[in-house]
Amino acid sequence: MNKTRLAKYAELIVKKGLNIQKGQYVTIDASVEQPEFTAMVVKKLYQAGAKSVFVEFYSDLVDKAQYIGGSVKALSEYESFETAKLEWAVDKLPAKLYIVSDDPDGLKGINQEKLMKVGQARSKVAKPYRDKIESKYQWCIAAAPGEKWAKKVFPNDRKSVAIEKLWQAILDCSLVTEDPIAKWNDFNTEIKKKCDYLNSLKLKKLYYKSSNGTDFNVTLNELGKFCGGYDTTLSGVNFNPNIPSLEIFTSPKYGACEGTVVATKPLSYYGQLIENFSITFKDGKVNKVHAEKNEELLKRMIQMDEGACMLGECALVPFDNPINNSGLLFYETLFDENACCHLALGRGFPDCLFGYENMTKEEQHKNGINDSVIHVDFMIGSADLEIIGETKDSKKITIFKNGNWA
Repeated sequence: MNKTRLAKYAELIVKKGLNIQKGQYVTIDASVEQPEFTAMVVKKLYQAGAKSVFVEFYSDLVDKAQYIGGSVKALSEYESFETAKLEWAVDKLPAKLYIVSDDPDGLKGINQEKLMKVGQARSKVAKPYRDKIESKYQWCIAAAPGEKWAKKVFPNDRKSVAIEKLWQAILDCSLVTEDPIAKWNDFNTEIKKKCDYLNSLKLKKLYYKSSNGTDFNVTLNELGKFCGGYDTTLSGVNFNPNIPSLEIFTSPKYGACEGTVVATKPLSYYGQLIENFSITFKDGKVNKVHAEKNEELLKRMIQMDEGACMLGECALVPFDNPINNSGLLFYETLFDENACCHLALGRGFPDCLFGYENMTKEEQHKNGINDSVIHVDFMIGSADLEIIGETKDSKKITIFKNGNWA
């Protein structure tokens, strides 16, 4: 891949993704396959004024070996140095960058019960620390192609060609042009206009319908708002948490939805693919699930805690968009969730409430924000998806028609 274009991508991540502030700490999680690109990002971070950058590399192969060889008890424990790192993050509020390169089948074959027990135990320990820093720091998820991920997306190409093609797709979808900063400024402006319009409607409910079997409605929060594009910390720093991103989203009222949604793309969860699945809600909670592949994993996911079986997000993404029009199935939520409309089970976003910054965690929950150790997006958008909004004065407004903005 052209290094000049990669350098622009790295700069985009630093300046628009994280919007690093002078003197700020930064932590990076990246695959062992990405030392060169990670180094490029680190260089850009220091040039932008970062105080110190800490990098942790991960490996799907090592993770799999850990899950196979380690006991549930040992893998679930947080050692003192791990909790010290969490405490440090609460104190220093470092910007956090995730460079995803995961093999979609990286944990295939792992005992699912063991996997979920470990995830559940560790998430419960980390959650109180995460709650303390929520909305106080910048974070960004971006991507770089791993070998197995590239071969999953382009199975008929040799490894080097597949990696080059996936790089090209990532950069195209991330708007890495001659001037990506300007592109993202324009994008953020356009998204804000759409959010302002949706918020002006004062919607109380959304109705979804598609010929594939999706027939579903969800109640929105009284103080809820639609967000998208850049996010803002409580101290006023703007940042783009996802590169790429095309969604406009809100957190619905937890425990207030009915009906069935049919997934239109596979879900990669804990290194395994859940495919051809549907979820039925009754009285606001998951009542029934069906999946042709890894149904048991889906069932365990919604049992992670009390909030895992309820919705935390409704996201609107037009079906006619560059990511979906690429014709690629990325097997990576960062991209596939931006190919079409999606929902998320689990944790909601407090900043999807007007006045959230003046509320306690309990008050945010009381005003409808779901709480959970998980937040898992799954895609339901289709070419004929219709979404009708109902306003507070019971007026019906078509929001989506034939999969796109009406």
